[in-house]
Amino acid sequence: MKEKRVVFKRYVQNQPTLLPPSLEEMVPDKHPVRVVNEVLERIEIGALEASYKGGGASSYHPRMLLKVLVYAYLKNIYSSRKIEQALYENVHFMWLAGGAKPDHNTISDFRSKRLKEHLKKVFNQVVVLLAEQGVLSLKELTLDGTKIEANANRYTFVWGKAIVVSRERIGRQLKELWAYVEEVYRDEGQQPNEPDIEKIDPEAVERTIQEINEALREKEIDPKVKQKLNYARKNWPGKLREYEQKEKLLAGRKSLSKTDPDASFMRMKEDHMRNGQLKPGYNVQASTTGHYILNYTLGQTTSDTSLLKDHIEDYIEAYEQTPESLTADAGYGSEENYDFLEKKGITPFVTYNYFDKERTDKKHRENPFNPETFITTQRPTHTTAPQASR
Repeated sequence: MKEKRVVFKRYVQNQPTLLPPSLEEMVPDKHPVRVVNEVLERIEIGALEASYKGGGASSYHPRMLLKVLVYAYLKNIYSSRKIEQALYENVHFMWLAGGAKPDHNTISDFRSKRLKEHLKKVFNQVVVLLAEQGVLSLKELTLDGTKIEANANRYTFVWGKAIVVSRERIGRQLKELWAYVEEVYRDEGQQPNEPDIEKIDPEAVERTIQEINEALREKEIDPKVKQKLNYARKNWPGKLREYEQKEKLLAGRKSLSKTDPDASFMRMKEDHMRNGQLKPGYNVQASTTGHYILNYTLGQTTSDTSLLKDHIEDYIEAYEQTPESLTADAGYGSEENYDFLEKKGITPFVTYNYFDKERTDKKHRENPFNPETFITTQRPTHTTAPQASR
């Protein structure tokens, strides 16, 4: 039997070509990169362009950088260095950028500084485009939240309760120092002028410590008290100023991360190691319709209930219209939220914590002391005497 000859396709490197290859021909017509390009070409970015200052060297166009970032995220590429590499190696990135090759520093600065204040508006414009094409509806919302861990140190934290306790401890020790002053004067048959020791702020505490020192200037005092006074004079006013700054950052929250002050400590879902400890993070609220996200907001509290109003207000401001209905789980059920949705004219499909229990638990329904089923009776204001029998 005659052996068949192997035939290989022609392989010639450095083959000269009459016309240079075109990137346009290398990108298929229905490739996702063309969708990204078409959509972002229709987005208004005037405010983003206005953030650039004139003079100096020319800058890469923000629309090009925006396209590259969006497509990179679509391909699960988040590192600025890997995006830079793709602009040199990936035909789709090269086509999208028009051959431009911004370095990783330019990409990182654009993402963290330029785009930060404008990304939400870009997102909203894309949603509006989809609504105009009939792909989604802006009238019906489904709301839910999820906690996302922040890129912050887990062990550098500030607790609001600890600040309260520390301030109370300073106030208590200040009273103890003044009680010592009164004891010294009492032994000498004198009465010192009492300072304002109730007000615990940097200036008031500093002033009180000075007055205590003045009162004990020519007295023979306990060395331990003298040591405590010196410590208080050097440390307490500074500590109280530090507490005030931290309370401004807390803004009513219970905790924050020192490396990301906007992040609060929340109990995350357990990971594969069953670690459900507190971690710095955000409570991200997302309203959807079908498989599309219509709006998102970042919450700094663990409770979903307190975040519903701000999310809906943000939605109305972004799209200049009010949704017709809202669907959410029992985590959003509260009388305050029901009143808010009613005033906005939004039909709520939002349950509350005891909804399922009221429907399925017979003991709960028949419990005479249950607040929801408790029937009050009004005592009569007068009684009628029985008529005498005839």
